Amino acid sequence: MLLAEIISVGTELLFGEIVDTNAAFLARELGERGVILHRKTVLGDNLGRVSAAITLALSRADLVILGGGLGPTDDDLTRESIADALGETPGEDPELLAWLEGMYAARGREMPQVNRKQTWLIPSAEALPNPVGTAPGWFVRTGGKYVVALPGPPREMHKMWREQVLPRLPLPDHALVSTTIHTQGIGESNVAELLAGLTQNANPSVATYARKTGVDVRVAASAETEAQARELMAPLLETVRAHLSRWTWGEDGQTLAGALGDGLAGRRLGVIEAGSAGALCGLLADTAGFLDAAVTGDHARLITLGLTPVTLRDAGLVSEGAALELAAGAREHLGADIGLAVVVSVMGENAGQVHAAVSSEKGHKAASVNWPGDAAQMRERAAVTALALAYRALRAGGELA
Repeated sequence: MLLAEIISVGTELLFGEIVDTNAAFLARELGERGVILHRKTVLGDNLGRVSAAITLALSRADLVILGGGLGPTDDDLTRESIADALGETPGEDPELLAWLEGMYAARGREMPQVNRKQTWLIPSAEALPNPVGTAPGWFVRTGGKYVVALPGPPREMHKMWREQVLPRLPLPDHALVSTTIHTQGIGESNVAELLAGLTQNANPSVATYARKTGVDVRVAASAETEAQARELMAPLLETVRAHLSRWTWGEDGQTLAGALGDGLAGRRLGVIEAGSAGALCGLLADTAGFLDAAVTGDHARLITLGLTPVTLRDAGLVSEGAALELAAGAREHLGADIGLAVVVSVMGENAGQVHAAVSSEKGHKAASVNWPGDAAQMRERAAVTALALAYRALRAGGELA
C-alpha cells in the first residue's frame, strides 16, 4: 500500500485568489491507481512552514507531492523547502542551465539571471523535464520514500505528471474501479437514510457527494485486477441502484442536460427564461434537440411569447401559472415540440422562488422551489430545477414521454 500526501504551495491558493484544481486532479489520478491519499494541505510561500510540512508528511506518508513554487522569483520556495527538510544543499545543474539558456536563445531572448534558480538540484533529486514551461520538476528519492515537486500551471503539471512522474513511481499492483450514480430530487441526508449501513463498508465502499445537479453516490472497489474489482463491486452497486432508482438520472460522465437530450427522443426543445440570466440555456448549449430560446425579463416581450396579462396582473411573473403559459408559448412561438420555461426571483421579498414548467402535446407539468441564496445560486438552482423537471417528465415512463 502506497500512502500519499499533497502539499499545494502558493499564497494565492491560500487566500483563494486561485482555485486549487491541481490537487483535485492529483487526487483523482492517485485514486485511480490504488494510491491512498491521506491529506491535502495548502500553504503560503513561507520557507519554514513548507519545510516543516514536508518533514511531517515524510514521517507518515510514502509519497509527498508538492505543487507550485517552482518559479524563478524570491517567493518561489519549494526547492529551498525540500532541500531544507532533507538537509541538502541545492546547486545549479549544468545540463539544466544549458537547456534553459537554449530555450530563451531559440526565441531570440536572453535568459534573466533570476531564472538560474530553476536549474537547481540537490543530490537526491532527479530533474523532470518540462517541455511546455521553464520550470523543471524534481523527483526525489529519500529513505525509501518519494518527494515530487511539480509546477503550478495545470497544463505543465498534467503533462509532467503523466509523462515523467507516473513511470518513475512504484505504483501498487492492483486496480481500483468505481461507478458514480447521479440523483436529483432527493437530499443527501435522505440518500444516507436509504443507504443506511452500506456507507460503512470499506471495500467495496459507498460515499455520497452533494453536487449542483443533485446528490452523487460513488460505489468503488479495489482488487488485484480490474476484473476482480468489478466482480467485488457488482452486488453492492446493484443494491445501491435499486435503492436509488426512483431518483437516478445517469451515471459517471453523463450530464443532466445530456440525459434530457436522450429523453427528447428526436423532438425539438424550446426554452423561455425569465430572471435566470440564461443559466438554463448555458447548461443546454450542447444538447441534441435544443432548438431555440428566449431569455428576457421584459413583460411586454414575455406577453408576445405566451404570458397573459391576466396572469401577470393576478399571479405575477414569478408564479406557476406564468411558467405554464410560457412553456406552452415556447412550443407555439419558438416552433418547438417541447416547451420548457423557468421564472425566478433573485431579489426582494420573493427572492429564492423558482417555478418551472414543461409542455408537450401530451400535457404539461410544473415544479416549484423556494430556497434562499445569492443571485448566482438561485439562477443555478432554477436551471437545474427546470432540467430535472423536463427529464422526469420526458424520460421513458414519464408523464409526457
